[in-house]
Amino acid sequence: MLTWRNMHVTVRTVSGLLNSHRVIRSRECMCAHGRIRTFTTGRILHNKFFKDLENQFNAARDKVADALPGSQWSPFEMNPNLPPERADIVIIGGGVIGWSIAYWLKKKERVRDGVKVIVVEKDPTYSQASTVLSAGGIRQQFSLTENIQLSLASADFMRNINEHLGVLNQEPVDLQFNHSGYLFVANESVAHIMEENYSTQRFAGAKVSLLSPVQLKEKFPWINTEDVALASYGLENEGWFDPWTLLNAFRQKAISMGVIQSIGEVTGFNCTLNRMDTVDGETVDVKRIKHVNVRMPNSREYQPVECAIVVNAAGAFSAKLVDMMGIGTGPKDTLSGMALPVEPRKRFIYVFNCPDGPGLDCPFLVDYSGIYFRREGLGGNYITGTSPEEDAEPDVSNLDVDHEFFQEKIWPSLAHRVPAFESLKVTSAWAGYYDYNTFDQNAILGIHPLAQNMFFATGFSGHGLQQSPAAGRAMAELILDGSYQTLDLKGLGFQRIMAKEPLLEKNIV
Repeated sequence: MLTWRNMHVTVRTVSGLLNSHRVIRSRECMCAHGRIRTFTTGRILHNKFFKDLENQFNAARDKVADALPGSQWSPFEMNPNLPPERADIVIIGGGVIGWSIAYWLKKKERVRDGVKVIVVEKDPTYSQASTVLSAGGIRQQFSLTENIQLSLASADFMRNINEHLGVLNQEPVDLQFNHSGYLFVANESVAHIMEENYSTQRFAGAKVSLLSPVQLKEKFPWINTEDVALASYGLENEGWFDPWTLLNAFRQKAISMGVIQSIGEVTGFNCTLNRMDTVDGETVDVKRIKHVNVRMPNSREYQPVECAIVVNAAGAFSAKLVDMMGIGTGPKDTLSGMALPVEPRKRFIYVFNCPDGPGLDCPFLVDYSGIYFRREGLGGNYITGTSPEEDAEPDVSNLDVDHEFFQEKIWPSLAHRVPAFESLKVTSAWAGYYDYNTFDQNAILGIHPLAQNMFFATGFSGHGLQQSPAAGRAMAELILDGSYQTLDLKGLGFQRIMAKEPLLEKNIV
């Protein structure tokens, strides 16, 4: 053990000492046995010693300053991946809907960082994300005005995407948009519905054309028209694009605007409760979220995030968040028993090759049988799929693909509509989840009457990707302005579920 006897130097400041040109050549110290021991140091060791000493002084000074009242200093080491303890708005779900809402919230803020927004996503790889596993189509050929307007506004956004989502010093956003349009084919029994939809679409501003069987054959000679009574073809703003590019563009732009990305899973909420009576005499518990509990990946550690507003954009698994709050557990046909009617539904997409199939003029074709297909790049590659019968929904516990489903349910209709598809080869396949609204297969936007500060943007049933730009803007308006400003989407709220009045879409794909 060594103890200093005398340093022979008066230290005024460490920095002043380091600036001097003197070199200390020797030190004397008293060892444990009382003998004087002398050792020498050179300039390099001397400088290192005092630099380390200065760093320690600076660290101590900063620590004392941080410990003053009002500072955020803590004696405990914090996990840097934890989300902040407080936010204005927590968006649960980092898919394209969640990031679109985050972007529009920041777009509408009047002062930089005036709204603190966190987006929580449990799967940073997006390996099971509905957004990136979709077919990537956009159309205006719906039967409901709300859906047509959502897709028209979204198409306009995508057409000018770099004006919205361009980020300084980054490459321009390229959605790889293919403007080949959607082609719906109807037989005699559903032709009248197509005519009604056409009138609605044209009135709403969509550019759509009706084709007779003769006109259809002239335009697309490779189609079998023997059982076709009418066809509807989109002339503008329809086709398909790269889903991942849109998702990532929203995410990068939102982060550049100050949105905080948090990788973790929401495991629960801390809520306040108010017991109220409805006009029908029913006693209900109205809840308000105070904290969102976010658990870190592969860990038991979690962070409670205090917030004013929560947005449920968790897609196919959005109902789990409602279950955590204990909403919808009351008797059936009562307000307290009104659960969120959204559940995951698995859909298969198959990639096949047919060298003699349709060429560059191939649209996104939707047959009245329910099957669809579109071109996938060049070289005779296509993707296809269809929805199963209601009583034959596949298991949603995994994303395994049923290859027999293609052979039994898809190929016969494909080969009938396009004779060249008699000879094709399936090259790959994948499965993804729909956030399927079992009530009427349309989006649910707004607040649940029993969750005072949870806004919902879910239940799109396969339309979420294409409607995400306009849906995100609508939700930002609802949250920050208190009402819709650009599109009237009140019909997509919970009121229709309470009143048991479904908003049914006739053109479901």
